[in-house]
Amino acid sequence: MSIEGDVCGLLLAGGQSRRMGGGDKCLQMLGDKTLLARVIDCARPQVDELVLNANGDPARFSIYGLPVIGDVVDGFAGPLAGILTGLEWARDNRPACNWVASFACDAPFAPNDLISRLSDAIEDQKGDLACASSNDRDQPVFGLWPVALAGDLRAALVDEDVRKVDVWTARYRLVRASWAVDPIDPFLNVNRPEDLARAEAILSSTS
Repeated sequence: MSIEGDVCGLLLAGGQSRRMGGGDKCLQMLGDKTLLARVIDCARPQVDELVLNANGDPARFSIYGLPVIGDVVDGFAGPLAGILTGLEWARDNRPACNWVASFACDAPFAPNDLISRLSDAIEDQKGDLACASSNDRDQPVFGLWPVALAGDLRAALVDEDVRKVDVWTARYRLVRASWAVDPIDPFLNVNRPEDLARAEAILSSTS
């Protein structure tokens, strides 16, 4: 690891899943596992600590044995609220964690080298923070965020009403690590029932 300090993994499941019909999208089954279980399997070996950002009753996730933290900002303020939640949790509970790595819980094929490549990008390109990209598109919910920016992010969310990830990251030196999309885009996300069907087809073809 080319960055200093431990990394806390943050699983982002705080959205309202409207396009999937509501409920917990991450608990949809893909093959013999939930989407969430697949992302946990990907993230856990890469991090020193792992937490789940989800709103509502945490008991529905008890089977996974993870700390469950609800948004620290009200109103379903989007991914930035989840990132802030993770940064503040790491700051207050795991002082050895200088970085938070975020994973979307609806991306079942996420790469198992996410953190090593993002940390290398920060080191090599002298970045403040990093995000993944594929097919010439940023994947901002897959990022590596310094805990030291927790106060700045809270001010942006609460005082300035910033909601878009790219508006906030534009204030810093954001660097990127890029992944190929052949044979599959590792950041394919399951937003709709048809996306889940596509993921099922991919899983069948690669297993």
